[in-house]
Formats: sequence, C-alpha cells, structure tokens
Amino acid sequence: MADLFAKGEKPEYLFWVGCAGAFDDRYKKVTQAFAKILSFLHVSYAVLGKEESCTGDPARRAGNEMLYQMQALQNIATFERYGITRIITICPHCYNIFKNEYPDLGGKYTVINYLQFIEKMIAEKKLKLDTTRFKGKTITYHDPCYLGRANNIYNEPRIILQNLTSGISEMERHKSFALCCGAGGAQMFKEAEAGNKEIFIERTEEALRTHADIIATACPFCMTMITDGIKYKNHEELVKNYDIAELIVQSLDI
Repeated sequence: MADLFAKGEKPEYLFWVGCAGAFDDRYKKVTQAFAKILSFLHVSYAVLGKEESCTGDPARRAGNEMLYQMQALQNIATFERYGITRIITICPHCYNIFKNEYPDLGGKYTVINYLQFIEKMIAEKKLKLDTTRFKGKTITYHDPCYLGRANNIYNEPRIILQNLTSGISEMERHKSFALCCGAGGAQMFKEAEAGNKEIFIERTEEALRTHADIIATACPFCMTMITDGIKYKNHEELVKNYDIAELIVQSLDI
C-alpha cells in the first residue's frame, strides 16, 4: 500500500492478511491461495505489509478493552492515511470486528469476507471452476462461528463448494446449529478447562462421521483445531483439511 501511495496510486481493495495469515505457517498457504485468486481475476488490491497490526479482537475477547482500543485506533489511523474504504479479509474474526465493532470508534468501511467476494465472482461468471477436479471426493464444510452465527454467512461457502463438486455431505450440526471448533473468543490462547472431551475432538468426530475425504474450513482458528483433531484421531492419511481458497486454486490449477 505504501509503495502505491508513493506513486499516487490507490488500489480498489485492501487485502487484510491478519495475524494467522502472516505468521502461521499453515495459514500462510491460505493467504497465498487467495492472493493467487485475486491476481487471476486481475483485481486491484494491496496489502499493508509491515504496517499491518492485529485488529485487537483477541484482546477484546479476553477482556483487555484498553489494548483493543489502542490497536483499533492505530489501525483506523493507518486506514485514514491511505484513504482505505474497502477491505477484504480471510479471517472471520477480522471481518467481524471491522464490520461490527470498528464503527463505534469511527472506523466505517465496506468490509467483505473473501467467500462473499469469490461467490460474487462466480455469480458474475468471472470465475469458472473445474468440477472434475474433485470428482469422486466428498467434502464437508465446517461453519466458523464468526461467519455463520455472528454474520449470517451460510450460503456463500456452500454455493462455492457446489461449484466445485456434487459430493457435499453436511455434518449433523451445521449452519446456525454448527458446533464451535473450540478456539474462538480467545480460547485459542488459554489452557483447556475441566471436562470430559475437548470441543475440537467432538467437532472432528462429527466431521469424520460424514465419511468425507476433505473437511473444508474458512477460518484460521478452525483450520488449526480441525487439523489437530484429524491428527488426534489418526486420520491424517484418510482425511485432508483445506481452506476453501485452497480448493479453488486446486480447481483452477494456478
């Protein structure tokens, strides 16, 4: 963004990478996948790079309101400096806080989740997926809490998957009844509480009961927990966990 700004150019979108997309080795692949999709579609976008900071979502969920506001106001100042009005996110937690909570601090933007963007490109016939790539494969989709229950984004991921394969198998609990992966609300960063079973194991067991070959996710926390669950159940060779952006890149072969 700084390089373009120095040249007097302004991209249409800011692609907000997020902490996981920048630092988590597994989720970096999702960042790269979505960047490939944007480039494939010739979308005008830029990233903040080293100027990007955490949204402050984990701090707020953990109860540190002061740290959240410090992070948020810093980001809002950066957005104002570059005249940013449209933001695309790959993390549901970033999407939710930009869309629903930053306006309270004066940060009002058009915030787009990457699945909404991809579904729109498919609807406008700008993105045509190869349905033969996953022929014979069954895919089940895990609804992230911050996309589904928090923002009612249920149809877009399913429409995308329907354009990838006819072999879709829903879990027992899905859409508004979907079970959390166990990492949201800053739970990722604290020790497990007393109980008989971890939530991510319960959810992974549900996914495995669909007999799917692929568990599709759309959130960095969900990806971490589901991947751990697959390992815990010793199913690494039988079931794969991919983000929807990765499935699209495989379909397009880019």
